[in-house]
Amino acid sequence: MAPDKYYKSQHVVSQGPLGSFWSKLAHGFAPPIMEGDFCPVNFSGSHGVSIKISKLNKSFGATHVLKDIDLIIEPGETFSIIGPSGTGKSLLLKHIVKLEKADSGQILINDHDVNEPQDKNLPRNFRYSMVFQSSALFNSLTVGENVGLWLRENRIYGEVRIRRIIREKLRLVGLAGKEEMRTEELSGGMKKRVAIARSLAMEPDLILYDEPTAELDPVTSDELARVIMSLKEKVKLTTIIVSHDLNFALYLSDRVAMMHGGEIIAIGTPSEIKKSQNPIVRNFIYTTTKGIKGEGD
Repeated sequence: MAPDKYYKSQHVVSQGPLGSFWSKLAHGFAPPIMEGDFCPVNFSGSHGVSIKISKLNKSFGATHVLKDIDLIIEPGETFSIIGPSGTGKSLLLKHIVKLEKADSGQILINDHDVNEPQDKNLPRNFRYSMVFQSSALFNSLTVGENVGLWLRENRIYGEVRIRRIIREKLRLVGLAGKEEMRTEELSGGMKKRVAIARSLAMEPDLILYDEPTAELDPVTSDELARVIMSLKEKVKLTTIIVSHDLNFALYLSDRVAMMHGGEIIAIGTPSEIKKSQNPIVRNFIYTTTKGIKGEGD
């Protein structure tokens, strides 16, 4: 369903837990991991979270899609998951944000199992948001209204402070002064940046990008990479990027994991990945970067 059409009906469907889930999803946000609609948590700033995935498995019928995934991501790290289409990258991301449930295995965020219920009277110790491939902006709203929508819906702050946050987050993504623009006036790259600003308005400790360069030309992809790189220096959070764009991932990441056939076959720094002797990794690198060679080749 298109975001605009969903927005018109959201006040009806958002009354129950399922409605709340889809309302957040339509707004470009995944649902809270550890508790219900609103978490009584301090919004004073972001702090990167740790993630530990152990022996994660997922099958659809007879097809074993994720196979014994083991992965550790450190607090504040920018971590990319790369690989060809159909290898399970986006599915793994969906498990981290509880859009999918594993058949077996465990995902810990700040040592909390995301699939274990938590006392709703206790505050969740982290927040996260997700930037979807489609950006998921509402055409009926201005740029500023899109960025501030979650804050207003959940009555996090008063209007004066919300407007200040909108200005601050748009400035962080290079869109200062664009609050009154309509979404139909935006280029593809600008829409991606508005979606990032909307996610940043939550002050997330973890931000996830699903194929952020999809449908972008190389120049716009480079601009987006510079925005995300700038955020690394200004905002304390953990970042996970799922992408088939190897150049994008190598430029941004502290570490990279490559998936193939539902398994993680290599993990390392960008330099280590480029020097990998794994024939599958080398073939992927040479194919997607037109022959980039590892150091010493």
